[in-house]
Amino acid sequence: MEKTLLVILIGYLMGCLQWSYILGKMLKKTDIRTLGGGNAGASNTVTVFGWKMGVVVGLLDILKAIISILIIRYFIKNFTTLDLYLNGTSVILGHNYPFFMKFKGGKGTASTLGMLFGIDYRLGIIGFLVILGVTVFTDFIALGTISLVIFFILATIYLGFGKACILITTFIAAQSIYKHIPNLKRILAKEEDRLRDALKKKQQNV
Repeated sequence: MEKTLLVILIGYLMGCLQWSYILGKMLKKTDIRTLGGGNAGASNTVTVFGWKMGVVVGLLDILKAIISILIIRYFIKNFTTLDLYLNGTSVILGHNYPFFMKFKGGKGTASTLGMLFGIDYRLGIIGFLVILGVTVFTDFIALGTISLVIFFILATIYLGFGKACILITTFIAAQSIYKHIPNLKRILAKEEDRLRDALKKKQQNV
């Protein structure tokens, strides 16, 4: 029980390293949650500040999940696959609901991808190709994200990691899709920013 709590705590605290918020405050002197889609994450950073800063934020959010899982691998004795899933999920929850930001963070996409890399780098590579391919094909980041979390469920089932891990990935997918409902509504209304528009935007004066 103590090991499980430690695994979850490490993940949550790592997830609370909210890079879009931190860099937004440092470099742009603004709270990113007041701009664009209103969340603190890599996709909104791309939309608001341009793809260069978005890529930096995305990489840092991926790395925090990888590092968190590596800590479990190297410093927690007799860890299990379930421990890795619990830790990665806690990173996502810390990213989405950071305590120091009144629990208003991002949507956890980059951290989910980092979780995949931390569990198995091959899963991370395939997951990256899935989100990249669907995003480029549809021109919407939200659809790429939804494809990623669905892939995570299917991969967990295929690899036989057990019912608990399947339930965890289902939870990750459910909360990700829920957080993207506004994006889906804007897509249907033809009001959502497209990937090509975000790539053209270098920065926004604020």
